[in-house]
Amino acid sequence: MCGIAGYVGNKEALSILINGLSKLEYRGYDSAGISIICDGNIKTVKKKGRISVLEEFVKNDKINGHIGIGHTRWATHGEPSDKNSHPHTNTDGSISIVHNGIIENYIKLRDDLISKGYKFLSDTDTEVVVHLLDYYYKKDKNIKDAVFSTLNQIEGTYALGIICKDYPDTLIAARKGSPLIIGVGENENFIASDVPAILNYTKKIYLLDDGEVALINKDLILIYDKNKNEVKKDIFEVTWDMESAEKGGFEHFMLKEIFDQPKAIKDTLLGRLKNDYINLDEIKIDKQILENINRVYIVACGTAYHAGLMGKKFIESLCGIPVITDVASEFRYNNPIIDNKTLLIVLSQSGETADTLAAVRLAKEKGARILGVVNTVGSSIAREADDLLYTLAGLEIAVASTKAYTSQVVSMYLLANLFALELGKISKNDFENVKLTLEKLPGYIEDILKESDKIEKLSKEYINIKNVFYIGRGLDYFICKEGSLKLKEVSYLYSEAYPAGELKHGPIALLQEDSLVIGIATCENTMEKLVSNLQECKARGSKILSITTENNNIIKKVADNIIYIPYAGEFITPILANIPLQLFAYYMAINLGRDVDKPRNLAKSVTVE
Repeated sequence: MCGIAGYVGNKEALSILINGLSKLEYRGYDSAGISIICDGNIKTVKKKGRISVLEEFVKNDKINGHIGIGHTRWATHGEPSDKNSHPHTNTDGSISIVHNGIIENYIKLRDDLISKGYKFLSDTDTEVVVHLLDYYYKKDKNIKDAVFSTLNQIEGTYALGIICKDYPDTLIAARKGSPLIIGVGENENFIASDVPAILNYTKKIYLLDDGEVALINKDLILIYDKNKNEVKKDIFEVTWDMESAEKGGFEHFMLKEIFDQPKAIKDTLLGRLKNDYINLDEIKIDKQILENINRVYIVACGTAYHAGLMGKKFIESLCGIPVITDVASEFRYNNPIIDNKTLLIVLSQSGETADTLAAVRLAKEKGARILGVVNTVGSSIAREADDLLYTLAGLEIAVASTKAYTSQVVSMYLLANLFALELGKISKNDFENVKLTLEKLPGYIEDILKESDKIEKLSKEYINIKNVFYIGRGLDYFICKEGSLKLKEVSYLYSEAYPAGELKHGPIALLQEDSLVIGIATCENTMEKLVSNLQECKARGSKILSITTENNNIIKKVADNIIYIPYAGEFITPILANIPLQLFAYYMAINLGRDVDKPRNLAKSVTVE
């Protein structure tokens, strides 16, 4: 959540900061601001609203300077407003900071600072940091020591960008629990909370670890650990470019990313399906380790949690291993039973999700083995996991995840099959069928995407719908949960997902004539029961839309509209059912005039708890 950009070099900082923030707006867009050292003083401009509001405000303002910081905000403390926007400055304007994360002890720090005579202008937790910096800096005018003294007082998470007018050539960065990178250029260097902010300028980056502080000049970068010892780090080379972050002719990133899914799946499978085995190089879990594990958890948040539910079913069905799933925000507080025979599988697109990362650290403390399924190379979870499975979906910009989710589900299916092979639970013939089906999966998705115009037309029939219920059984129910979430995220319609058999236990009371029931029907062994459940909904006046496999004639008896998908076996067909649900959510949002790439109140990467 929130985006940080920072620059020091020979060029004008303003345009670089604005450009960087525009590439990070998916992380938050309540407000934006910049601070630049200009003619020996810090000039700060910040405005409620999106980056375009800030850009318009400063376009005729002569803010000339070669060092600065910028921020685009997703509000946590204090409503979106000019005063709560970042950057925040000390009383005399000599120090300015931007911050991602949450300062958990900010109330105590605020009270202490007020008792020392400091006045606060915002409602944010961040403002305590800049006043605390001011307090320590005034002692000996050493900004490095002031930063470390300040960080020693802070409890919580932070990514910080700092400038001080007495150090007009030095950009300072610090990180704990919230992502921050350093871009390495020629006669210029950068900081950012994510790679897209700097890709126009460099592909060489340093990945800051927790507790590290960096002092950055245009031609020198010094990085220190929490004990002030200098740290030498390897440069990480980014392998993708800004072209992959552009819309490519699509009206929205979300639509582009839905259509990116065949390639994302191909990339995720590339080189991993061997003649009679699955090659996942960074997973070292063999038969002996699996047989020694007495407990498996799958932990994630939001869309990734829904992929985890699919993974649970895959592992239990193929391997006969019981799996416990939990949302990461609850996991630590449920007193989970963890020891050195526990395997914790965590899923996160960014690899920086705060609650998921906290679950990783708790489990590691108790001796568990950690397997991370992430999409971002070099992220915190990627670095802290014992075993690693990259989803290879590529950059995803739209807040509502589509291709990253599908890649996570396919990755979990790969993982389940790998475990089954190790345990001797599937034969070579079984695996050959798995391999052939997975190789056909991108083509199946392409066929569904060719029908997008029909789904767009269909969505217009439901423009006046007030609530939507998704029902299914088995794996279809887990797909329903993701489909419902997508519709909520981008259209703001009320929707819920239920196991179809649970409708009679309460939810059916909500059905009426302006309700839509979407039935996912790919599970053959429960098909007749699902049709009966849909019939019960129709009897209450609800409209029925079904997603089912080709040649399913039984569903015609009850559905008003049907979207057909290819049949690809018990485990893969539900994955295909997700594609029309993504398109349906997108087109419903467009029909209702929503901002599909930046839905209200949401941010792409949730790096606060």
